[in-house]
Amino acid sequence: MLQVEHLSYDVQDEAGQPEILSDVSFSVEDGEMLVITGPNGGGKSTLAKVLMGIHKETEGKILLNGQDITGMSVDERAKAGIGFAFQQPPRFKGMTVRRLLNLAAGRTLSEDECCGLLSSVGLCAMEYIDREADSTLSGGEMKRIEIATVLSKQHKLCIFDEPEAGIDLWSFSMLIKRFEKLHKEKKESLILISHQERIIRMADRIMVLSDGKVSAIGAAQEIMPQLFGEETESCACRLQKGGELCETE
Repeated sequence: MLQVEHLSYDVQDEAGQPEILSDVSFSVEDGEMLVITGPNGGGKSTLAKVLMGIHKETEGKILLNGQDITGMSVDERAKAGIGFAFQQPPRFKGMTVRRLLNLAAGRTLSEDECCGLLSSVGLCAMEYIDREADSTLSGGEMKRIEIATVLSKQHKLCIFDEPEAGIDLWSFSMLIKRFEKLHKEKKESLILISHQERIIRMADRIMVLSDGKVSAIGAAQEIMPQLFGEETESCACRLQKGGELCETE
């Protein structure tokens, strides 16, 4: 179980733009899927990075299964059981996809295991397993490989920041099936940050983050009418054509 208590973060990024979270509190039960959505610039990716320890919160507390992980580094949080997939994955010159999967899994995977992981994210395994995870790969290819690294090991909590970004429709359908399988098994808690309707509709609970604050949180059947219902056509989180949520009007 993840518990986030009164989390705040206030700093400027490299471009001088403010990245702000203000008094964010929520929890994720064991085996639960929480989807975090909301307008662009609302703080979703910033929250994910604070949870992983990439950014250091200015206030608040984070607990994983009752253990206070607030002061832990990224490596310590990974060892504690948190998996993380970036919105824009890093690249690793000189490292093959096979080695990357082995490092992520914490053991030497068989070729069949590597191929199964790559196939599950829509990649032809034999074309990618011995390629370098560097700039020769497209953004979409690298995104899928990173998701495969997260799936290579069981975690207490997995955080996926916009897993649909840069992925074609066929691969996206495969990812949806993989997330559905993970959710059905209830072996780990999931946080998915997304604008995509199909992902949002998979959630047990939905949290809407806007201007760094929680503007709504609750069971999916309670929040979805606010996102997709006709009565909310003009709200900041209305559904655009194509299945994504619009920015604040």
